[in-house]
Amino acid sequence: MFGDLVHWFCVMKDLEAKVRSLSPAKALAILSYGESVASYRYRTLAERTNDASLRHTLQTMADEEQGHNEIIQAQLQKHFPGSDFVLSSEDKELASVGTRLLDLTGPDYFAKAMTLMYESELRTGRVYALLHEQPPVPSLAPLMKEMADECFEHAKQLSELPGATA
Repeated sequence: MFGDLVHWFCVMKDLEAKVRSLSPAKALAILSYGESVASYRYRTLAERTNDASLRHTLQTMADEEQGHNEIIQAQLQKHFPGSDFVLSSEDKELASVGTRLLDLTGPDYFAKAMTLMYESELRTGRVYALLHEQPPVPSLAPLMKEMADECFEHAKQLSELPGATA
């Protein structure tokens, strides 16, 4: 147990150091990427389920993530017009766990995908929370807090879906 805590602390310190080293524009570009991946993943899983209630929940979450992406993109264009980035795998891992595409094979693909999405929501929420403390632009502090809260709420929603996490 102590080893797990030490590992978690090291991972958090590493994440914090990476986020703190980002330029403001690149931080927003990474967050936009994370939101687009989340939207895609939720929509993909919504299309694969036969459960109408679960489909509605996932589609709603996909729409929310798309809205978050649009908000972040608007802030990126407002504060850093013309900025353009090629994100490395390491950059992408700051706002998303695993590859963009979900592995939709095997009998437990859905639970694995939901676990991946849960972990991604937590990671993205932590990045937003760190950027709330030191926002890319001071006026964006409230937005960073709101987005962190929404990520953590999505993680909570995912954890409460029956049979959704491995």
